[in-house]
Amino acid sequence: GAVMAHGHGRCCCCGEAAVGGERGAAWGLYLRIDRQRLQCLNERREGSGALVFRAWEERGDRAPLSPQFVESDDDEELLFNIPFTGNVKLKGVIVMGEDDGTHPAEMRLFRNIPHMSFDDTAREPDQMFSLNRDPTGELEYPTKIARFSNVYHLSIHFPKNFGAETTKIFYIGLKGEWTEAHRHEVTICNYEASANPADHKLEQITPQTHFIS
Repeated sequence: GAVMAHGHGRCCCCGEAAVGGERGAAWGLYLRIDRQRLQCLNERREGSGALVFRAWEERGDRAPLSPQFVESDDDEELLFNIPFTGNVKLKGVIVMGEDDGTHPAEMRLFRNIPHMSFDDTAREPDQMFSLNRDPTGELEYPTKIARFSNVYHLSIHFPKNFGAETTKIFYIGLKGEWTEAHRHEVTICNYEASANPADHKLEQITPQTHFIS
């Protein structure tokens, strides 16, 4: 229960008392994923990694004919490269798996490194979590929002599980806000590599934040 995020008075819809519909709406960032460029490395079944990004209300969908999960192939590692259709302020992540050894035990988040490979995961993540088994998709892992306030690409690395040969994930929930990317912002992103603090001041004044309803 320690990982449950309590909205610190800023957002009344995130509390545990919220009705399911409101909670589901908060987890709408899956609608803002650029699915044409979404990648899952080491997935056993091609295209299955994309299936875990869906509505929070549908997270328990375990239809036997079209199983909505991804399973790793050669070992227990999985790596998702998730490009967004705009800029995202990422506030939380849910990871749902089986209540057994196939559930991922650790999650590492990287921001704005497109096309990451397993070699790239040797670098320091922007945030790392030890995961609890969560067969119902209720545990929320809050991100350091200041670090994830201007994300156009998110990589999620699951390096290990609870002891099985392969890892299975049924659902990944992403919570946050989405802002349309404007053409002039693209030029700002090109200078990201120089990490000029002045650029970051510019980025913080983002117009029209859309809350996903």
